[in-house]
Amino acid sequence: MSSIFKIGNRNNSFDRTMAVEFTQLAADYKAVNLGQGFPDFSPPSFVQEAFCKALNGGFPMHQYTRAFGHPNLVKILAKFFSRIVGREIDPMEDILVSVGAYQALFCTFQALIDEGDEVIIVEPFFDCYQPMVMMAGGTAVYVPLKPREGCGPVLSSADWVLSPEELASKFSPRTKAIVINTPNNPLGKVYQREELQMIADLCIKHDVICISDEVYEWLTYDGTKHVKIASLPGMWERTVTIGSAGKTFSATGWKVGWAMGSGHILKHLKTVHQNSVYHCATAAQVKQCSF
Repeated sequence: MSSIFKIGNRNNSFDRTMAVEFTQLAADYKAVNLGQGFPDFSPPSFVQEAFCKALNGGFPMHQYTRAFGHPNLVKILAKFFSRIVGREIDPMEDILVSVGAYQALFCTFQALIDEGDEVIIVEPFFDCYQPMVMMAGGTAVYVPLKPREGCGPVLSSADWVLSPEELASKFSPRTKAIVINTPNNPLGKVYQREELQMIADLCIKHDVICISDEVYEWLTYDGTKHVKIASLPGMWERTVTIGSAGKTFSATGWKVGWAMGSGHILKHLKTVHQNSVYHCATAAQVKQCSF
């Protein structure tokens, strides 16, 4: 039976992602799935207990809450991260709670990228960055992390670095944003302050937004310190930081994430959010407030 209408073409290239394909293949062949970031164990007991308590907290826990994040949750996030970034974060203006970090990324690209804009993506990268840029009408420009010269045959994640000259060459008058992921998926690289400062200097020089995916910020080892690029001078006003309660508490299926940044940027993400999912599950947000 022939169709009597046309389907939109703009998303035809994005019908399957690497994560979807590898997850299905792992299920079909009963293989260990290293292609998707979820643990094979339950969240800590205190997390589960908080969720159960929220679910039994009366009728408000089963109804709509504030579209951009439950008031208690955004206040806690603002208080906690204000100490880390070294500035006062406005809970009602500077934070958007999302259906996982994935939706926070989607809102960011949809809100900030226009047709013809270029977005620099550091390779290797989480597979949703490229299609989300393209769905927004942007063009992805790639710059690779490479093994540090003279590091020998055995590599640490810290040995993967950006070439300052190569990175600088990727900026153009059409560059709207750069996407970084620290700690990096899949390498595990944690960007050092000096590396972040190099990126920050280029963002400021070219008036570019930094989208910093930091969902693994608490998974650092051997004394390595995670630094938020938004905490560097001149970067709060031009950075969207992506975070995840699901990754932090090993509860990826509960889908609670957030975007954090200056209110003059976040207001545009909120427009996308309120016209797509509108808000996130109330009980899943309230349980975060119990920690």
